[in-house]
Amino acid sequence: MLRKISLANLALVVGGIIAAVGFGAYFTDRPTLNLAGFFYGIPLLLGGLALKAAELEPVDFTEPTSAEVLLLRESQATDTQNQVRKDVTRFRYGQPAHLDDALERLGLAPTDEERPLLQGLREVDIDGAYGLILEFYSPLLPIDLWEEKQDKIATFFGPGLRAQVTQKAGDKIELALIKNTQA
Repeated sequence: MLRKISLANLALVVGGIIAAVGFGAYFTDRPTLNLAGFFYGIPLLLGGLALKAAELEPVDFTEPTSAEVLLLRESQATDTQNQVRKDVTRFRYGQPAHLDDALERLGLAPTDEERPLLQGLREVDIDGAYGLILEFYSPLLPIDLWEEKQDKIATFFGPGLRAQVTQKAGDKIELALIKNTQA
């Protein structure tokens, strides 16, 4: 629940209210409220504006997760899969894009303009294994490069996972992080 609340919006609302009370107190000659409004409201308002400028909105699930897949997640999901899912579905601050560091280290973001953009995710059952599918918009990186990096992606995201890359219509790439159930 708290992951879906924007700290920027919260700071803007609270700072705006306190600053408005402070300005109202200034014009009605109430010095204590006046000081509170100026010393707390205005900095909160400015902080909210700064956070808003650096805000990266959470990525949405493109389809609802079924109860069966939720059971699979609870029993099979790796720490990395859970961390990726939690990181991309919450507000982030000061990052240009979701998973930007990971894409850069994998060689899938040579420049900021060429960096694929994460547009959605979904959780699926792939042959009895839990799979987290990341949906990227990647018009400037060909599928060949993604396929070439498939083993590196699986290694990067940790043990117990395999990666599967597929091309979809409209410059979309799906990266599936699948729990490796073979012992």
